[in-house]
Amino acid sequence: MTLTVRVISPDKTVWDAEADEVILPSTTGQLGILSGHAPMLTALDIGVMRVRATKNASWQAIALLGGFAEVDQDEVTILVNGAERGDKIQLEEARTAFNEAQSGLNQVKPEDRQAQIQATKVLKRARARFQAAGGLV
Repeated sequence: MTLTVRVISPDKTVWDAEADEVILPSTTGQLGILSGHAPMLTALDIGVMRVRATKNASWQAIALLGGFAEVDQDEVTILVNGAERGDKIQLEEARTAFNEAQSGLNQVKPEDRQAQIQATKVLKRARARFQAAGGLV
């Protein structure tokens, strides 16, 4: 038995296919979904979702920029603020953005809380894209 997995961002459907397994970056940690999973709704953090496609049994990585996931009767619907498939991300571009985000966070003054929050968010997004592209395993 398989799962029907859909990843929907505001501007497009990023993934719509059958899968054997899904690993989601929930706000409370990594969450694995197999067929027969109990119904649930969970908040998603910025991170990498991994999908084991039924068609070729290979793992696909998708960078998610936060949102929600619903699991019900072997259907996984993921509504996100933004998403990008790892195979569509240029690895060197993602590496550069990740390094720049790390430097940016290091340059923020500790007393500037708002700037720290923003720089941390930029770093999490850059890390997710870099991981999805195949860097930072």
